[in-house]
Amino acid sequence: MSVKLTHYSKASGCGCKIAPAVLEEILNGCKQDIAFKNLIVGNETKDDAAVYELEDGNCIISTTDFFTPIVDDAFDFGKISACNAISDVYAMGGKPIMAVAILGWPVDKIPTAIAQQVIKGAQEICTKAGIPLAGGHSVDTQEPLFGLAVTGLVKKEHIKKNNTVKENDILYLTKPLGIGILSTALKRGLLQESHYKLLIEHTTNLNSIGEKLGALPYVNALTDITGFGFAGHLLEMLAGTDLSAIIKKEALPIMDIAQEYAKQFVFPDNTTRNYNDQSKHIEGMTDLDFIFYCDPQTSGGLLFSVHRSHEQEMDALLNSQHQYFAKVGTITTKQAKEIMFVSVP
Repeated sequence: MSVKLTHYSKASGCGCKIAPAVLEEILNGCKQDIAFKNLIVGNETKDDAAVYELEDGNCIISTTDFFTPIVDDAFDFGKISACNAISDVYAMGGKPIMAVAILGWPVDKIPTAIAQQVIKGAQEICTKAGIPLAGGHSVDTQEPLFGLAVTGLVKKEHIKKNNTVKENDILYLTKPLGIGILSTALKRGLLQESHYKLLIEHTTNLNSIGEKLGALPYVNALTDITGFGFAGHLLEMLAGTDLSAIIKKEALPIMDIAQEYAKQFVFPDNTTRNYNDQSKHIEGMTDLDFIFYCDPQTSGGLLFSVHRSHEQEMDALLNSQHQYFAKVGTITTKQAKEIMFVSVP
């Protein structure tokens, strides 16, 4: 029996996230009344994971991430979901040590054998990350969904937060943009097979370089790009600071084929949602730019800032690890807007 998983969900991957403004409304008034001194990172800065300090100088990282199908193939869906969830630990500079699964399955609509393939896909990625998929929880739902709750470890001094950028930092990005566009093309039956392979290649590539970045004192801030797109997660990095980001349009990596689909106006509905929430903080976004800058990524790359004096050292490290990267801009004093997209001849 052939089942197209994306036909059972109205949104795909991280594109099914609740809109930032709606989430803010939900969380308004839910501030924790009791202070926990060992909770180093909570939900105050919309960071990628929670961090709790132990007594020996080590810290526990805890995160959860799940979503509806981004692809039709069950095994690939499991791989992408697992890679996306584990990324949150890497985005804190940590090392994942264990995961448990979160499975929602419409058992009266889709055979359980297909759910089994989802879990097997996740197991493959967990094995690649060197961690066990140690259990989980399942419920009968109207739409299929899958993800992981991941536990990690990090030394206190290696924790990387998302909003600790500094003036003159250089911004690095480790995956090209366009995942949301390709996944939408798939959902509409437009994605070519060779382009599907590109989609899988990027979304199942672990952000394991994050653990190494955590150990480097000249990496000032670190996050990963997911459902709120490049612009949305960069705005989170700038939140609460008196700084702006200057982004060089020509340096921002966008998959060539994603640009071709965008010309056909193939992009997720949630791109517009992101744009409506973010555009007031952005200058220099013209024409179809928003399709790429606000594109919801699933298992996107790491976005991090590096002290300018260590630029060559960082380049050498990334090259030695065969890690794809692009230097997309710099952090500067406050400008007219938080994010300034500029064209550099």
